[in-house]
Amino acid sequence: MTTTETGADAPFVPDTTDATDATDATGTTGTTDIVTDHDRGVHGYHKQKQEHLKRLRRIEGQIRGLQRMVDEDVYCIDILTQVSASTKALQSFALQLLEEHLRHCVADAAVKGGDEIDAKVKEATQAIARMLRT
Repeated sequence: MTTTETGADAPFVPDTTDATDATDATGTTGTTDIVTDHDRGVHGYHKQKQEHLKRLRRIEGQIRGLQRMVDEDVYCIDILTQVSASTKALQSFALQLLEEHLRHCVADAAVKGGDEIDAKVKEATQAIARMLRT
């Protein structure tokens, strides 16, 4: 499955089929409860879960390769080269996961508004800061 097939590049459109309409004191109708995938426990990465697991297994193999290299007394620079490749693979995975989080979880909070969007933006900002420190 490719990114375009899963719709990762498409704009987020929440499922509001569970929303209820209410009429306020002025007679204006508005949505009161928006229920989205996030409310149902569906995370942003769910559409690519199998692809992510495959990618993580590949990274796990790289780490096991590092263990083997140390066990076999491979030259230091060769090990460091593999460490760099493993680190790059993890960073790439993290970036993809962050993008999915922004497209799904943060976008979901934006639809709901209020304190929830502020909390999600703060959470995403902190995650980005942690990624930049590594």
